[in-house]
Amino acid sequence: MMLTCVRKNANMRVRKNAFGGCMRSNTYDRMENVYSKFKGYIGTKELLGEGFTNRQIAFMAKEGYLEKVCHGYYWLAGKNEDKPSDYKCIEVCLSDPRAVICMNSALYYQGVIKVEPEYLSVATVRTDRSLLSMNFPITRHYFSVSNYSVGIRKKETQYGCYNIYDIERSICDLLRLESDIAVEITNNVKNDEEQYRRLLKYAELFQMRQKL
Repeated sequence: MMLTCVRKNANMRVRKNAFGGCMRSNTYDRMENVYSKFKGYIGTKELLGEGFTNRQIAFMAKEGYLEKVCHGYYWLAGKNEDKPSDYKCIEVCLSDPRAVICMNSALYYQGVIKVEPEYLSVATVRTDRSLLSMNFPITRHYFSVSNYSVGIRKKETQYGCYNIYDIERSICDLLRLESDIAVEITNNVKNDEEQYRRLLKYAELFQMRQKL
């Protein structure tokens, strides 16, 4: 794949970079090779393994060939490929593999609600102090170890995987916060006997049966 940036002089073997020095054209050739080998996201470790220096990685990010999505990971921006619809979920879990998509965000990405929430809701255990410095707004919810582990599902995609709470667990979390949308969703769930039974099990587990 050819990079979107076209060399002004094909005979030149060096380019002046942002640091006032010269970057050899084989750096761009290696970037083309990375585009052919990797899909979507790549870690700093993989880039170093492909022969890039930290300085070259920073330069390629500044030039738009890479987009830094979190500490240690990049989106291969120069491929001109659209990010997947659930890229926020993937990127949060690249930043912190223990993070779980929760609340209304979990319902949105599972098709229960149609409008994407303004903030991505993310659950972690109370002792998890990962910074989660993302390029989009998030709201963080802390749970005890026992409550955190209930209802986690792992979603595998061609761009990476992420953790997400199942629908019934997410409804219970929103009911606990007395969310109006959770009440509406619960009323709809009552029409599905099997799903409502699963919801009741979560409600009993979290000692909130009365909210149903």
